[in-house]
Amino acid sequence: MLKQESAQAVNRFVASAQKEFAAFASTLSGETYEKAAQIILAAQKNGGRLHITGIGKPGHVSAYMASLFSSTGNPCYFLHGTEAVHGSCGQLAAGDVVIAISNSGETGELKATVLAVKNNGCKVIGVTGHMDSWLARESDACLFAGVSEEGGPLNRAPRNSILAETLTLQALSVALQVEQDWDPVKYVRCHPGGKLGQLRENEK
Repeated sequence: MLKQESAQAVNRFVASAQKEFAAFASTLSGETYEKAAQIILAAQKNGGRLHITGIGKPGHVSAYMASLFSSTGNPCYFLHGTEAVHGSCGQLAAGDVVIAISNSGETGELKATVLAVKNNGCKVIGVTGHMDSWLARESDACLFAGVSEEGGPLNRAPRNSILAETLTLQALSVALQVEQDWDPVKYVRCHPGGKLGQLRENEK
C-alpha cells in the first residue's frame, strides 16, 4: 500500500496537471499553427522533409511525434538531439524543416544541434515554454508550450511541460493531416496492423 504522503502527492499532481492542461489548451486555436504549418507545407512542396528533435524527455516526445506525423500523411524523421552534431545531421538536406523541442529554450546541447541544423540549410520550428528564449529567437516559427509548474515532488522533473509540448504538436499534426487530405483508406494503407488497420463500417 502506498504511504499516505505518496497518495497525497499523486492527488496534488493530478490537480496540477488538470489546471495546467486546461489553462494551456485554452490558449490554442487553429491560427496558432498557421506559420509553422505553412513552413512545413512549403518545404514539402519543394521536396523537403520534416524532422524533429529534443534533448532528454523532449527527445522521447520527438520520437512519438515523428511516428504520429508519419502515420497521418506527413513523413517525419527523428533526429537524435546530441548525435546530430556527431554526424546525424547527414540525414538533413537543405530545404528540410526541423522541429526542435526545449522547455527552457536554453539547453546547451540543443543550441549546438539547432546551429548545425541551420548551417545545413534547414528551417527551424521551435517548441518552448519561453518565447523570449534563445530557441525562440533562432526559430523561423515558434510554438509556445509553457506551464507555470511541473507538478510532482520538487516541481522539477518534466511532467506538465511534456503534456503541453505533446498537445501543441498533436494539434499541429491535425492541421497537417487535413492539409494532406488524409482519408481512412490512406491511413489504413500505411497502418495495416492491429484494429486501427481496419476500415470501419461507416468508412467503407
